[in-house]
Amino acid sequence: MPRSKKGKRGSTKAGVKNGMKVESGASDDELTSDVLSHYSSASESTSVLEEGTGGEQVDEQTAQEETEDKLKQCIDNLTDKSAKTRLAALESLRQAFSSKLLYDFLTERRFTVSDCLERNLKKGSAEEQAAAATVFALLCIQLGGGDEAAEGFNMLRPILTSILIDNTASMTARQSCARALGMCCYVSAAEDGEDLIKSLSLLESVFMSSYSNREGALPTPKPGGPGLHSAAMQAWSLLATLCPASKLSVLLHLHLPKLQACLQSSDVNYRITVGETIALLVELGREIDEDFEVEDGESLCENLKSLATDSHKHRAKNDRRKQRSIFREVLHYIENEDFTEEKISFGVESMYIDSWMRRRIYDAFKEILESGVRHHLQFNPLLRDIIGLGPPIILDSTIKANKISRFEKHLFNSAAFKARTKQRNKVRDKRADVM
Repeated sequence: MPRSKKGKRGSTKAGVKNGMKVESGASDDELTSDVLSHYSSASESTSVLEEGTGGEQVDEQTAQEETEDKLKQCIDNLTDKSAKTRLAALESLRQAFSSKLLYDFLTERRFTVSDCLERNLKKGSAEEQAAAATVFALLCIQLGGGDEAAEGFNMLRPILTSILIDNTASMTARQSCARALGMCCYVSAAEDGEDLIKSLSLLESVFMSSYSNREGALPTPKPGGPGLHSAAMQAWSLLATLCPASKLSVLLHLHLPKLQACLQSSDVNYRITVGETIALLVELGREIDEDFEVEDGESLCENLKSLATDSHKHRAKNDRRKQRSIFREVLHYIENEDFTEEKISFGVESMYIDSWMRRRIYDAFKEILESGVRHHLQFNPLLRDIIGLGPPIILDSTIKANKISRFEKHLFNSAAFKARTKQRNKVRDKRADVM
């Protein structure tokens, strides 16, 4: 099989390239909450492209204090008797956590916030549970993946698990819990092989219910089922990128044949998730064995070709277009090991998504952070370390001293953070075999 390109774990490229898919660097969506309006006023006076003045620093400090007061009120409102008030507080926190770095503020209040979110998950409505799970995932990203995030993950993992496997719970809440479980394990427990295996197994138990039976027939999907299975599979595949060669070999042998049958699912979004997961697993398989071949590869390619040229009129036009685009990429990679690169611009930097693994990682963070992903790519040391971008580029030394020096110092001197980084690097270059 010809090999024109190999995606490498943790690789990073910068500059301008032609002939690739490009994601525009549009500005974040305008957010309307009071919390974010104050963050906006603060950020305007602290742009890395501007020279700070004394007056601007005073304005920034005032805006910061006002913002923190509003955040404190949102945290207090998480325990309000009114469900509407609690939901509004969760939404404000979600927007604030996704749009800015709040490490110093949240480190001092992480137990309080975790306790409140646990209560929202245990006693709240389906909508409240879904929102609380998302806010908790954002909290782990904010805390930087060290001991603080691990403490919160250990506290809330049982309730996330309980909701995820509860067949009577809301599908929306279960989807949110699946995504939160995958993300929180990825950023806070990556160095713990036992936690990783437990989370993988739990997520597997959810989406494997969509696999075909012994006769080869796919089960009839329940309302909301494909969405849940997609969320669990995406979270599982994110964690699979951390697995050493021995564990990956087991996963490939178990799941690749079963996933091929799921390409015939009646749900277009689930089919796309399956296709992307197959491409990721094949890429990981080729990394641990240059001679890796997909079992019944010819049949797989025929199925992919059919989906890449699907023109059935009973499918929505947009669904057909999206499906054809994704499966053309998957087929091209399976046949030629060639990945269509994607350029992501943020601030004065650019990065390239040049492998299925890097796309899965980026998509997972983008799903949680939404429009705030570019801000975190620019300033969040945790995400930059995971993607392989290096420390944040700060053009104004006064901002570096005043805004994120504590965060950087904590992350890069923390023993837990170093252990996680060391473990991830070992896994990436395939020398680890800890499971």
